[in-house]
Amino acid sequence: MRAEETPTGLCQVEADGCDRAPKKKKEKEKKDHLYSGIHGDTSMGSERVEMRKRQMQVHQEAAASVLQARHSMGNTPTNASNACCFCWCCCCSCSCLTVRSEDETIQRSTFERRTEEITSCEESPKPTEEDARSWTISFEKVMKSAAGRSCFRQFLRTEFSEENMMFWLACEELKKETNKTVVEEKVRQIYEDFISILSPKEVSLDSRVRDVINRNMLEPTSHTFDDAQQQIYTLMQRDSYPRYINSTAYADLLKSLEEPPPEP
Repeated sequence: MRAEETPTGLCQVEADGCDRAPKKKKEKEKKDHLYSGIHGDTSMGSERVEMRKRQMQVHQEAAASVLQARHSMGNTPTNASNACCFCWCCCCSCSCLTVRSEDETIQRSTFERRTEEITSCEESPKPTEEDARSWTISFEKVMKSAAGRSCFRQFLRTEFSEENMMFWLACEELKKETNKTVVEEKVRQIYEDFISILSPKEVSLDSRVRDVINRNMLEPTSHTFDDAQQQIYTLMQRDSYPRYINSTAYADLLKSLEEPPPEP
């Protein structure tokens, strides 16, 4: 009986030991798994933080480059733009960084040359004294005269607001176009050059007019920017025009146009 008990007892001990061994192993594996899970999550979190830092750094660098471009053009930045989206459409008001065909590039450069009016009085048709003096009558007199627009634009350049005249001239050029395809291309170019918040030549427009432009961009026509053009015209008339008429630049122009007194 004792001999039988001994093996039975040994088997019972071994059985108990066998039962406990897998339990300890399972508990150890569970702890190891929990440990690795915690450290794995920590590592993953660190990667997310680093990725977020890099994204923020890219956005900050992009915004800084835009502000620097505006500063170099003499404009005071009014809005810090988010450079995460780059499309010219009305929904996000920013420029598209897409590759354009050679024909589009040529067409764009041609359009810009046509909208760039003569930049100085010396290069424009010289006004007569009578014509120049008529500019004091009304702003309309200035804008209807090629020499008047040129001299006024030169004055705007000294005030870092030349983009107002450039935008107005671009809109006038757009109204002359009848080809639908060309109209759509010019509308897009004007939007990128003067409406987009990423452009260094952005003109100052209120939210109402911008909403009108955004609606008009759905179906571009030669009159897409009529409201904006009128607002910029009024801005130049009320703000810059009075200063020009009272400026030394205008006084010097009149003096240069005066006929010398007849010799005795």
